Amino acid sequence: MTVRHHEDTPHPEHPFAETIRILGKGKKGSRPLTQEEAYRAMQMILSDRVLPIQLGAFLMLMRVKEETPEELAGFVQAAREQFSFASGTHVDLDWSTYAGKRRHLPWFLLSALLLADNGITVFMHGAAGHTAGRLYTEDALNALGLQRAESVEQARQQLAGQHFSYLSLQQFCPKLHDIIELRPVLGLRSPVHTLVRLLNPFNADYSIQGIFHPSYRPVHQQAAALLNQPHMAVLKGEGGETERNPDMECLVQSVHNGELSDENWPALFGRRHIKAELLDPEQLALVWQGHLDDEFATASIIGTAAIALKLLGKADSQQQAHELATAYWSNRNKQKYTAKN
Repeated sequence: MTVRHHEDTPHPEHPFAETIRILGKGKKGSRPLTQEEAYRAMQMILSDRVLPIQLGAFLMLMRVKEETPEELAGFVQAAREQFSFASGTHVDLDWSTYAGKRRHLPWFLLSALLLADNGITVFMHGAAGHTAGRLYTEDALNALGLQRAESVEQARQQLAGQHFSYLSLQQFCPKLHDIIELRPVLGLRSPVHTLVRLLNPFNADYSIQGIFHPSYRPVHQQAAALLNQPHMAVLKGEGGETERNPDMECLVQSVHNGELSDENWPALFGRRHIKAELLDPEQLALVWQGHLDDEFATASIIGTAAIALKLLGKADSQQQAHELATAYWSNRNKQKYTAKN
């Protein structure tokens, strides 16, 4: 570690101080990090070469100014070096799930399973428990009789056997998971909540992401292009998850082989639905089995699957994608997913 003296202090300066100074030197003196600077900064963080007070300062300075596409791409490049998923496991669609749900159940989970049941291999990665009052994907899996993977190797086995697997960030990049767990301490989300959505651990050609704040949508889109992600779509999802809210118009911003494109998907209902008073994960299985008729849930499941199918090139138009997703739903094996006792 190289230590240099800064002109303003007689004490040796920590190498990470330059990063904090770039971000925090006032309204006129500060600037965003370049992609290379962001890469080096995240490298230092993930290799424990920064002090806790520096990490806190960095996270909050980034939170106040918000990430640029170049910063996000640099962070992701450094993070990907922390885990090694050797080739040999094919994944069609990378699906990140880090927000958790508080107004509606995670109907997108049934969308992903619908794709998996039709031969599309879907890998989900996420984190749980960092924000109170939210239902996280890994906690909802049990309601469908599914087990989360406890290791990368188990994820490989699940992907091969059932075309679907969920693996916690804690299992493949614990340092990033530890930073996400700072959410209740800092009181705010951090750039880590953003970068984890772009990790794509199995290097799938197709990636789909949900965000909550609309300003992050083009940032994800442009960062994916900088990372040379072949095909990617990002949308403002219900609760910040990758889930189309059928009550609202949905803008999907995509990257296909370096070309950026935007597409509006219309609302599927003319009126807004009232949210449930209680989130009961057992309803996921009941809706799949056809024992519970919920028009909002069904439209959300089909609508989200349709966006994924169009991204994957399984349909040429929104109408074709919606018709294909509807056919998948109509022909599903209703006995496949049942809650564990």
